[in-house]
Formats: sequence, C-alpha cells, structure tokens
Amino acid sequence: MNDEIENKLREKNTKPTSMRILVYDFLASQDVARSLSEIENHFYPADRITIYRTLKTFEEKGIVHSIQENSTSKYRLCSDDCNEDTHKDWHLHFYCRICKQTTCRTDINFQAPSQATLRIDEVRLFAKGICENCLDETMQ
Repeated sequence: MNDEIENKLREKNTKPTSMRILVYDFLASQDVARSLSEIENHFYPADRITIYRTLKTFEEKGIVHSIQENSTSKYRLCSDDCNEDTHKDWHLHFYCRICKQTTCRTDINFQAPSQATLRIDEVRLFAKGICENCLDETMQ
C-alpha cells in the first residue's frame, strides 16, 4: 500500500515523507471530509504544524481539496485528474445538519463551460440539509 501512495505522491511532484504517506492513507480511508483538528487527533501526539503543512502542500499539488464550512476547512482527497494548476472537483459538498458530516457528492456534478473564453480554476459548491442516512432514520 505504501508503494502505491508513494507513487501517487511522486506523480503529483510531492516528496513521499512518512507523514505525507500517513496523512494520505488516513484520508483515503475516510468516507467524509475531515477537519484539521480531526486529522490531528488521529495522529496525536504528532506535530500539528507538520500535519497542517502536509495538508497545505497536498492542496497546492492537487492531492486534496478543502471545503470551507463556516470558519472551518475540511479536507478530502481529490480525483486523480486534479493538479497544481486546476482542481477538477466539480461536485457538490454536502453538510448534514443531523450527523454533522460533510461528504463529497460526486453523484451531483456540474460541467465546466465548454467555451475557451475563460478558465475556471476552482469551484466551491456547498449545500446543507439532511443526508439520506439521517433522513431514513427520521422516517422510521
């Protein structure tokens, strides 16, 4: 598994340090976006500055995208076609008011404009509501 992560990091021009491999592996195992404090808690007592710098490097290299939720950033792995210049995460980010989880809803996509008269580098689409799991529980 580490070899695969190391290769993915190298493909993104990112040196595969131990912490970067660990953070990538952690994010790859998550079904929801995670905040810096949640990631820090997972790696406690690791240096929080190293984790923060890892996430910022990942964001710059197109490895993760950040989701702004009120005054908090949450992080989720990008698709493989994101890069240093352009994040191609053209999907909805959804926050459930009940379970308080933020998910990337790749089933709700938006198309990039087909005209070459402009270049969009990033789109941030965010919605709040009740996820299907919590909605099912409230219906019972």
